[in-house]
Amino acid sequence: MKIKVTTVGLVLALALVIPLTAYANRDGFDNVVKAIERFYHVKHQTLPLLARAGIKAVRTGAKIRGGEYKQIAEAGSVRVAFFEEQRFDSRGNIAAFKALVQSTLAENWAPLVQTLAPKDEEQTYIYVRDAGQKFHVLVITIEKKEATVVQATLSPQTLADLTKNPNEMGKKLTDEVTISDP
Repeated sequence: MKIKVTTVGLVLALALVIPLTAYANRDGFDNVVKAIERFYHVKHQTLPLLARAGIKAVRTGAKIRGGEYKQIAEAGSVRVAFFEEQRFDSRGNIAAFKALVQSTLAENWAPLVQTLAPKDEEQTYIYVRDAGQKFHVLVITIEKKEATVVQATLSPQTLADLTKNPNEMGKKLTDEVTISDP
């Protein structure tokens, strides 16, 4: 009897946890980070707690400073994963990685910008999805020795301003959320 109660309890606990885990991974951020790790055999780093607190302080300072800095500071939330001092060599298979990213995000995200420079091993992917009154933007940049994945929530006006120059959009968004001095 005790074994049945324990088994039923375990099954109920798993039934509750699995949907929550599936929901948490639907955003695409974690899935893209894992895809990069598997494809390139690298390991990501996240921002330490103090750095995340610093981003909030910088965001407040940027709002006060105004102008171009205020646009990025108005981001609702920011998630960052970065890869430093690692080797990103696609072994001539950059198209396979692009297909992997597309299949990972196809269900919930729409591609906005995708640039590939196979000779230099540089890639930039920008995806967007609706988040009610705002938009979620997912930026993936990969270079020879580093990569960054940033997900930010932006107002429609900020997104429109950033898309005026799509070649610089990913770099600008990534720089603004990862540099701590506005």
